[in-house]
Amino acid sequence: MDLKILAISLIYLFHVSASKHEKYTGYTLYNVEILSQEDNEYIKGLGDLLELDVWQFGSPLAARDATIMVPPHNHDLFTKALIDRGLKYSVKEADVVRALSSFESDCSRWSKGRNNVQQPFTYYARLAEINAYMERLAQQYPNIVTLVNAGLSTEGRPINYLKISNSNFEDPTKPIYFFDTTMHAREWVTTPVALYAVHKLVENLEEADRDLLENIDWIILPVLNPDGYEFSHTDDRMWRKNRSLNATLSECYGVDLNRNFDIFFGDMNASKDPCSGAYHGSGPFSEIESRHLRDILHTYLDRIQTYVNIHSFGNYVLYGFDNATLPVNVAQIHHVGALMGAHIDSLKLPVAYHYAVGNSKFVLYPASGTSQDYAQNLGVPFSLTLELPDFRYGFLVPPEYIPQINRETWAGIAASARASVLFYRNRI
Repeated sequence: MDLKILAISLIYLFHVSASKHEKYTGYTLYNVEILSQEDNEYIKGLGDLLELDVWQFGSPLAARDATIMVPPHNHDLFTKALIDRGLKYSVKEADVVRALSSFESDCSRWSKGRNNVQQPFTYYARLAEINAYMERLAQQYPNIVTLVNAGLSTEGRPINYLKISNSNFEDPTKPIYFFDTTMHAREWVTTPVALYAVHKLVENLEEADRDLLENIDWIILPVLNPDGYEFSHTDDRMWRKNRSLNATLSECYGVDLNRNFDIFFGDMNASKDPCSGAYHGSGPFSEIESRHLRDILHTYLDRIQTYVNIHSFGNYVLYGFDNATLPVNVAQIHHVGALMGAHIDSLKLPVAYHYAVGNSKFVLYPASGTSQDYAQNLGVPFSLTLELPDFRYGFLVPPEYIPQINRETWAGIAASARASVLFYRNRI
């Protein structure tokens, strides 16, 4: 009898989950072989015409396929366009709804039995749990942790970050290492990485890592896009943008925050269409969330040595500039990025790609209005974009991979932080 009830319950939960994701009924996820940057441009053009959701552009240098979600009414046009171009493709996921429902079930099973209050870095935590964790650490470790509210989001949610320092952020000889996650709402796997870094610096500081607290001050911002993040949990798992609405322009919600910074605005791989997933906004810094990040950068600019904008997915360490010019210290930036990638690779799973390191435009694709380019142009010596692994699951990384991603990414962060100390000391 109990087994029968359990079976009925599971069927009910799957039905509810499938209903939640029904907007993706008939959608298919494709892998497309990319042979040149011109192929990426071709895909971008198709995206505007065929309502494609490009999960990941391909990299000809790193031999990575593009991953593209296609609505049912455009399958035939999409595959014909690829054939006309001579591009090879394969179906990665024929039933997106089933994939979303399966992911949701996996998350539910994984979170049961977790110590949710104490360790929100071990699963896909909700915003309230993340903020509660940060508040608890600030209360329990007041000598090294300061909770800061950067301000509110479009919908009024707090955008919180932690300052971690054993010298109250008052030692000018210490560089600041600043990174943020969850700029794009659907990139859930980035958030545990931020919380795990906090855990390793505060709750579980090992002797081998003590130098990271002695020699460096930290700013860690786990959820830059809280409105989009919550919306991706409650309404649309594939939501990317924030949740602003400019009713004078469109009925479509949201701006891609990583196209909203004041550098090369609107020039490359950004859209003027408010309904596009890559909509850049009505102007630079039109969005309150990007303005909050800008203000943090300006406030601590004299000491921020490294800024890392963490995304998912693809196994990349990227740096500017996206217009194909290079920073004057590009050799040092590449050195730091390569150290990060190599330390992550030393712990990676066999199924994962090795990290590719290099300029954004040449290794992957150019984008305009990014925080990476803005921070670099502002004067941050080392501004990087880190794209985490997906283990071939795209944005739907099963939660059982979270501990692995946390562990390997922390190794890369620590290595790049140590390298930045040496360069900072030479600077001052």
